[in-house]
Amino acid sequence: MKSISLFFTFFCLVFSLNAAESSSSDSMPHGFISGDASNGSTLVESCAACHGSDGNSISSDWPKLAGQNQRYLYEQLQYFRDGERNNALMMAVIPYLNTLKDEELLDMAAFYESNETSRGQAKNDEELLSLGTSLYRFGNMKEGIPACTACHSVDGQGNYLAGFPSVAGQQVGYLTTTLKAYRSKERNAGEQSLVMQSIAQNLTDNDIDALANYMHGLYK
Repeated sequence: MKSISLFFTFFCLVFSLNAAESSSSDSMPHGFISGDASNGSTLVESCAACHGSDGNSISSDWPKLAGQNQRYLYEQLQYFRDGERNNALMMAVIPYLNTLKDEELLDMAAFYESNETSRGQAKNDEELLSLGTSLYRFGNMKEGIPACTACHSVDGQGNYLAGFPSVAGQQVGYLTTTLKAYRSKERNAGEQSLVMQSIAQNLTDNDIDALANYMHGLYK
């Protein structure tokens, strides 16, 4: 099982290096070009009801978008608009996204990234925190679970160039449903989803609860 953990660490490293090389080329993907946050602020009115005016959602079921890395948000908005990612809670805004160009999606992503993420507070449950800390920082080689730090960093800030999302302070409800969606393979948009599916298939419900609680309390 140790080889599995090493594989995912290697995958994240290679992905990051490839992203860095791409970012310096003339054919740099849109995800690496900073959007116009000011223009983006004029495009997110339809998103505010669920994600908050600044991207800090109030409901645990809706993800915080504030402070999230721009490439990740840009790619996810594209997936939703183009029908590659489906979520019942997003259906109402898909018609709106369909009216937007790639540049406008990037501007929206830039706006959210420019805002500060509100801090979360992990539940003070010693057993849950212990399990969450162990899984996030070190993984579980016996169960084929690599450390989350390999891609999402020790403080949960993710990896900007590779497009690995920040998980620090993210809503517990959203983290829980997302990990379960990866486990069931319901969430399958993009190459990174294959990696998350292979990890999540080894997580129990208790593991997911512990990780969601721990990540919710992370901050830099």
